[in-house]
Amino acid sequence: MFSIGQTALISMISHIIFIYVTWRLVLAMNFEPIIKKGRTKEGRMFLLFLAIVIGSGVSRFFLEILRWSGDLIYLF
Repeated sequence: MFSIGQTALISMISHIIFIYVTWRLVLAMNFEPIIKKGRTKEGRMFLLFLAIVIGSGVSRFFLEILRWSGDLIYLF
């Protein structure tokens, strides 16, 4: 069983990795048609927040699956 500190470190690293991967995927998409002209900074901020929300959600999902698979030993 991991200690609290190790779990926190793994969670932080997982969130950062998944947010980065999501950011790279968001940048690969073409959002320019829906962003108003002259509002590129606001559009970038929106995309950053979108990447944070999606990346955190995906990271949380994988961390929960990891925790649940570790808890399966208590089933029997």
